[in-house]
Amino acid sequence: MNRPLQSLSNKDKETPAYLKLAGILVALISGVYILFVLRETLIPLAFSVLLAILLHPVCVWLEHRRVPRIVAILLSIMVLIVVIFILVYVVTLQIGSFAEELPRITEKAEIILDQTLTMGERYLSLSRTQQVTEAKRYLVDMLSEGRAVLLNTLVTTTGAISTFILLPLYVFFFLLYRDFFRRFFYKAIAGVPNEDLNALLKKIYSVIQSYLSGLFLVIIIVGVLNSIGLLILGVPHAIFFGFLAGFLILIPYIGILIGSLFPALLSIVTMDSYWYAVGVIGVMSFVQFLEGNFITPNIVGSKVSVNPMAAIVALFLGGQLWGLSGLILALPVTAILKVILDTIPTLEPYGFLLGEPVHEVEEDKAEELQKIVEQQEVKKKRYRNYRNRPRKKPESQSGSQPGSNI
Repeated sequence: MNRPLQSLSNKDKETPAYLKLAGILVALISGVYILFVLRETLIPLAFSVLLAILLHPVCVWLEHRRVPRIVAILLSIMVLIVVIFILVYVVTLQIGSFAEELPRITEKAEIILDQTLTMGERYLSLSRTQQVTEAKRYLVDMLSEGRAVLLNTLVTTTGAISTFILLPLYVFFFLLYRDFFRRFFYKAIAGVPNEDLNALLKKIYSVIQSYLSGLFLVIIIVGVLNSIGLLILGVPHAIFFGFLAGFLILIPYIGILIGSLFPALLSIVTMDSYWYAVGVIGVMSFVQFLEGNFITPNIVGSKVSVNPMAAIVALFLGGQLWGLSGLILALPVTAILKVILDTIPTLEPYGFLLGEPVHEVEEDKAEELQKIVEQQEVKKKRYRNYRNRPRKKPESQSGSQPGSNI
């Protein structure tokens, strides 16, 4: 009965390496193509999974208070929607307040433009007419080239917005059928014990949960630090720009730098010196240094232990594949991939490649600790097997008489 399996395993061993490599490349190309083609469906599903993990503790807390599961899920989603509407309302008020300053900003912009034209006449020997003509030509070229990109962006954004309307529905069903999905994994991966699958799912859940909750706290801390720095410099709307740059850390490494451009440009237009813009960029760069080296590592912790090089490559790949959504999803998806790779013995080296480099002494300690844990697990299994072993009946109960075997 085992001969067919043995022959298949022998054929698999005899498969040439170049065929295996070709199969892996075909699978990767097919996977990337499917992810790109189905991005309008997969991106909302990915975000809904993250939101479901974020709302799961709230649902569990309500269910422990004897609230029915459906009601608990609906209440959790309503809380999330209310928070989003409050944030949108605050941003709308801030944008509306900019309209009151438009006359002053326009007047200062005209002064800066006149100074720029004067410097061009003095240092470049170009008349104002030549400078305006060249500026118009470059502007027309930029508009003609960016028109197609703008139309494509609008079409993509409209499709994404219409699809994101389904997010609450996706989140509702992910939370409602969470036990059903766990049983699906049990059936789909039947060769792995349920205890190991539970450990893997729990580890993935803890990674994403710690990433999301830690990221929320990091946004608040970075927003407060940015706002304090901008208030000291006297930049208008300091709190708004400070927390805007804080929210932009959802785009790792470059988000807070992008957020510093808006207050820097506003300070150039509204303040008396260009040094205020330099101060804005300096303050936010210092906050980004604190965020990357002290705040995020200590708050988010070592559970999302993806090294910077792997994170940057993941960001570029995610941006090319899914745009802005790919930039936001790159790190959590890479962290989940690392957890899965670390669990599979044959793929563990690739998980090690994605992780943070560990010193040899720390690695030896980790290996010793892992051995101790494995030994304890072996002892527990032996003890369970000893407790569950079939016991023989006493001779007195089996009907045998003393001395009958003599």
